[in-house]
Amino acid sequence: MSEGCIFCRIVEGIEPASVVCQDDLAVAFVDLRQFHPGHVLVIPRQHVPDVRGLDAATGSAVMAMVSRVTQAVSEAFPNQGISLWHSIGEAAFQEVPHLHIHVHPRLAGDDFLRVYPRAPDTPSKAVRDEYAEMVRSRLKLSGQQI
Repeated sequence: MSEGCIFCRIVEGIEPASVVCQDDLAVAFVDLRQFHPGHVLVIPRQHVPDVRGLDAATGSAVMAMVSRVTQAVSEAFPNQGISLWHSIGEAAFQEVPHLHIHVHPRLAGDDFLRVYPRAPDTPSKAVRDEYAEMVRSRLKLSGQQI
């Protein structure tokens, strides 16, 4: 646990939360802010600042809970879609430095989480292949299978 982390304090039961479900590795609770009713956060119990620090077991548990909660939110609240997101760092507007996946009901035309402020570039296949090789080389350097 990280001292001063609001999500760690929720995991410890120090701060109140409207818990949706929990297991040994993950907890889901209703977010304080509800742009649309049904906005839920899924977090690991362990303090991990973002997805880059997850071990395989915790990552699997978090994603399994995200899947279950997404299904339940989809059935429980009016929506025309669901957005899932996790932000890393200040530039991505991460507000709490503890990994959290948002499960957020969406309505057509709500303009929430606009993905691109302008039309994105569409690089050629050769450039995309270069990008893929850059990522593969980092995976190899870290000893991960590709």
